[in-house]
Amino acid sequence: MCALRTYRIEVGLRPEFLDAAGDSVKKNIVEDLFIPLDSVRIIRVYSILTDLPRKDVEKLRRALFTDPIIEISTLDKPLADDFSWIIEVGYKPGVTDNVGRTSREAIVDIFGDEARECAVFTSKQYIIKGKIDRRQAEAIAGGLLANDLIEQWRAVDCNEFKKDRGISLPLPIAGKQGRVIVRTFDLDVSDGELVRISKEGILSLSLEEMREIREHFHNETVGRSRSRIGLADKPTDVELECLAQTWSEHCKHKIFNASIEYEDEDGRVERIESLFRTYIKKATDEISGRVPWLVSVFHDNAGVIRFNDRWNLVMKVETHNSPSALDPYGGAITGIVGVNRDPFGTGKGCRLIFNVDTFCFAAPNYSKPLPPRLLHPKRVFKGVHRGVKDGANQSGIPDINGSIVFDERYLGKPLVFCGTGGIMPTEILGEPAHIKKANPGDFIVMTGGRIGKDGIHGATFSSEELHGESPTSAVQIGDAITQKKMTDFLLEARDLGLYRAITDNGAGGLSSSVGEMARMSNGCQLRLDKAPLKYPGLQPWEILLSEAQERMTLAVDPKKLERFLHLAERRGVEATVLGNFTDSGNFQALYNDKTVAYIDMEFLHEGVPEMRLRAAWEPPKHEEPDIPEPDDYNVMLETMLARLNVCSKESLVRQYDHEVQGMSALKPFVGAMNDGPGDAAVLKPLPDSYEGIVISSGICPRYSDIDTYHMTACAIDEATRNAVCVGGRLGSLAGLDNFCWPDPVQSDKTPDGQYKLAQLVRSNMALYDYCTAYDLPCISGKDSMKNDYMIGGVKISVPPTLLFSVLGRMDDVRKAVSMDAKKPGHFVYVVGLTRNELGGSEYFAHHGFIGNNVPKVDASLAKKTYVALAEAIDQRFVASCHDCSDGGLGVALAETAFAGGLGIDADISLITMDGALRADLLLFSESQSRFVVTVAGRKRKEFESVMGNVPCARIGKVTEAPVLKLSAGSKSPIVSADVFKLKQAWQRPLNW
Repeated sequence: MCALRTYRIEVGLRPEFLDAAGDSVKKNIVEDLFIPLDSVRIIRVYSILTDLPRKDVEKLRRALFTDPIIEISTLDKPLADDFSWIIEVGYKPGVTDNVGRTSREAIVDIFGDEARECAVFTSKQYIIKGKIDRRQAEAIAGGLLANDLIEQWRAVDCNEFKKDRGISLPLPIAGKQGRVIVRTFDLDVSDGELVRISKEGILSLSLEEMREIREHFHNETVGRSRSRIGLADKPTDVELECLAQTWSEHCKHKIFNASIEYEDEDGRVERIESLFRTYIKKATDEISGRVPWLVSVFHDNAGVIRFNDRWNLVMKVETHNSPSALDPYGGAITGIVGVNRDPFGTGKGCRLIFNVDTFCFAAPNYSKPLPPRLLHPKRVFKGVHRGVKDGANQSGIPDINGSIVFDERYLGKPLVFCGTGGIMPTEILGEPAHIKKANPGDFIVMTGGRIGKDGIHGATFSSEELHGESPTSAVQIGDAITQKKMTDFLLEARDLGLYRAITDNGAGGLSSSVGEMARMSNGCQLRLDKAPLKYPGLQPWEILLSEAQERMTLAVDPKKLERFLHLAERRGVEATVLGNFTDSGNFQALYNDKTVAYIDMEFLHEGVPEMRLRAAWEPPKHEEPDIPEPDDYNVMLETMLARLNVCSKESLVRQYDHEVQGMSALKPFVGAMNDGPGDAAVLKPLPDSYEGIVISSGICPRYSDIDTYHMTACAIDEATRNAVCVGGRLGSLAGLDNFCWPDPVQSDKTPDGQYKLAQLVRSNMALYDYCTAYDLPCISGKDSMKNDYMIGGVKISVPPTLLFSVLGRMDDVRKAVSMDAKKPGHFVYVVGLTRNELGGSEYFAHHGFIGNNVPKVDASLAKKTYVALAEAIDQRFVASCHDCSDGGLGVALAETAFAGGLGIDADISLITMDGALRADLLLFSESQSRFVVTVAGRKRKEFESVMGNVPCARIGKVTEAPVLKLSAGSKSPIVSADVFKLKQAWQRPLNW
């Protein structure tokens, strides 16, 4: 064999072929950076470090890397020609290179053991033609093509370019084997020094928590047990990092479990011992006595409900906000593939059948100066979208439901909600599939990807605001292909009964996964030196804390270990034994047979001090606007349809694969042209049954500016009514709550912490009230409490945001109803009561106001309405049903009409309302629990009979002429608009 050397293969499209990817990059440069260009073409670069002879690398160039029909390539000479500038972008050392890893696997498949020493590093060249200078070229590179956090780049103009040598970047070789160092920390220091240790170590531990750790290591019993195994009475870096991860806000939910003194606006004070136990868990506990289908809630990675006698449904929604602020693509793809592992790691595992996602961004047309370290919102938007798209599509899991919300306050931290659902057999080999157990003596086995420095401090990083020293190491890039191989193998192993328990390696890596599973057996012995690494040079604490993706941890019976490892090898999945679960009562980690961590299990998981916080509520007062009535209602309706929170997201959602696995019964877009906004998704998961799954969501952070109690009520109501729209029923629906809040802890950095905590208290109060009213148990949830940006005196905090997701079953997917008007002559109804409730509305926001009359949900009336409407849908009296949400009735009527390619002629003065309202307020009020329903003439009486005890007004008819004609009590219409023109206004803003 030859000595190791680097070969460089460059691959590009033949000149006669259109470079669509290059054209897309050019469009982004022109539109986002306002730099005119003639053309952009892209060249893929593979730098191969290998001892293979040149003739073998030449074979790889031709047979592996180049499509001879449409591509040309070179080996060790530049392919670029005839350009103004060339920009090459590649990864920095230590960043996951998924294409490089896959390329290496392919080379090993071809040459076998001869290629084991091979490494492949990928990069891209952007071949630019146009009259631009160096400043513009560097703006293109740093402002659009590369993320300096994880990528390196170089820009060269045609005069600098050497045709014999070309352009290249340094190989991003990570890690060299160095001396293993396990540090100890002397905590017998001043309070200021304890704070410094926490801050510099990115531990996110409070002073009280640092003191608690110090006291624990002073304990004589602890000291004696440590001395027996050769440890000092000072914590090691491994132990301190493990405690910080386990006690992080991200993992321990300290604010939701705090003791809170809450004072309301009248001065009444009450003590709340844990928001979670007092409101969320209490509601579910009460409802569990009224619904028979709860299986597993709040104690595993995801919630589990009964689907039928043979199957359970599993679902979890997570956030990945902080990493997405630094690297939108990497943060988002990690978010989606990471949440895939939550339901997969629930019970003994499940088959993943759908994804959902909701994003919150600042407006993509943001034009003000950007604060330090922030990327432009449009770049964040596109990166997050591409990350979720790649992660979902490459995993073969359909993305079926979600939303996108815009508010300038998401500039500092975007919110990236990703969720996944799965289906799990009720039993596997005669045992309940939702129950798992790690027994003393079981082997700790890690499967999937290898460990690197990526993702270190992810849990603690996400437990604080984004600041100038936020660690770049917290960023990961997920690999959906590696994870898919692993999950396919593990489902096979599950059905063969080859493991007892499984969980994912997410926040905190092995520290979290092994530490949590060790609670089942009451101890573990983890051998960090056995862990497979991406590259040498990791210290023991880094191996323990790394959040490198695509990994699961399992408990394997010693009698079944050989079969498990053999199956893993046959399926091409790496599986490594890392130690054993024990009943020692201690979390023990070793490196080269030397103990580097020895922590009492009870202290590790229960030792964190309880936070004691104070919350004080004072209702805000906003200016109540006096808005003149619109001169032209047609123009105003078009304007409302074009608002970012209302307009179509189809051009983005269409890039998700929502048909893979072939289960979709009601799709994200419906109607005559399949472009109407569906209210909820319906899946048919079993080939031998018409039973279905309903998935919906609700989110309305604008209302938080007035009262988070009503914001939460509206989010729950929106998710519920979206499910009811398509055929869901109260009593068959479960909820998932995801709170994203600005820091609610009073401090110098957060002088309004008591108010923000009161907002959180009120939100939880509403969750209890409305979930119990609707018999809607929460089965899983997550909180993210530090969604702030603070650099250089600039602080940006997100509005208090709750995403409420709903999962349920329906008896027959053939009864599912879509939102589009179906036939001319059908009657149009508005179900529900309309009030003067425009506080926080899109209409007020358009005029620059917030207002005070926030929509309020009448739970009793809403419940009666939902029961009646669900019965009407089940009896097939309803042709279409669409909820009234952002933009109110005017938007809902327009969407119903243009989705069906039909018109509507209606008198809005006939709707059921609370007091007389001006026409614009009637059209754009965002009162909750309302629907636009169309009904065939022959079913009118039956429908009206079923709906007889709830507000339900027949206001007009569907027309063949595609015109939305709305009057307000007079013969002359206030709106007379071509529905296709309305649709164009609705589709235009985000049609990128």
